Amino acid sequence: MSANQPTDLLGEIYAQWTVEFQANPEMSLQLMRWVFEDWQRATTEPEGVTYRSTTIGGVPGLEVLPLDADTSKTLLFLHGGGFALGSSASHRKLAGHIAKACGAKGFVLDFRLAPEHPYPAQLDDTTAVFDALLESGVAPGDIAFVGDSAGASIAIATTLRLRDQGRPLPGAVITVSPWVDMENSGETIETNDDTDFLIAREGLQGNIDRYLSGGASPTDPLVNPLYADFTGFPPLYIAASDTESLFHDAQRLDARARVAGVDVTFDIGEGQQHVYPLQAGNHGPADESIEAIAAWYRAH
Repeated sequence: MSANQPTDLLGEIYAQWTVEFQANPEMSLQLMRWVFEDWQRATTEPEGVTYRSTTIGGVPGLEVLPLDADTSKTLLFLHGGGFALGSSASHRKLAGHIAKACGAKGFVLDFRLAPEHPYPAQLDDTTAVFDALLESGVAPGDIAFVGDSAGASIAIATTLRLRDQGRPLPGAVITVSPWVDMENSGETIETNDDTDFLIAREGLQGNIDRYLSGGASPTDPLVNPLYADFTGFPPLYIAASDTESLFHDAQRLDARARVAGVDVTFDIGEGQQHVYPLQAGNHGPADESIEAIAAWYRAH
């Protein structure tokens, strides 16, 4: 773990996890999943937001309904956790803050997790929810995908696959601390190691191995969007911190999309932890990031 000390609640949580991971190198995946449910501890309870457990398109999750939300607009939340960890519970409050700021309703998917369900199960589940919303009468342009970390990869890849199939696309894709490089080659994994209290190359590789355990290639454009052609991609929002280990992923994603002429906004946070908006209500930069996301969403 870094010799530096965390300066915010999320950094403290990550540092605590890292101590436990290092003390228990043989920790089971199930126990790791329980640990990652602790993610929600960094986030305050958003006021004026209700939740309901439900199923859309056969996929379970949580409906997020802020008071006075425009129910014709839907945010589909794809949670982070390396495709193997995290849940609607770990991201419930974050989704509530973002949906409230955007003035839209939301749905946090409990998509199937790897390695029990490797790629492309996560894309299939997201597509099932998207299709069910379209069948219910929701316009594709009134749906936005919102993904953090590995969830950003799912959001991007599902959109790319829909485009390749000639299908309707969501109106926008919002990503936070995107993790898209399944070759594990990011430069800032090393250069930002002292300032990121969670991400390490070994942990990333473990989740890559779980996600690709069905035999997919780490250079498949739907596995690794850094190999994708983004032509025709909807407006894309990227939020990432310059001191997190996956910052190089965000930089390369931004460049890749811009080359294809995509409407991209890259919001660079300074000195923040991985998925720093998880500190909504507890940390000024987290609240500012969510307000920036909401302003961009309303403008698009």
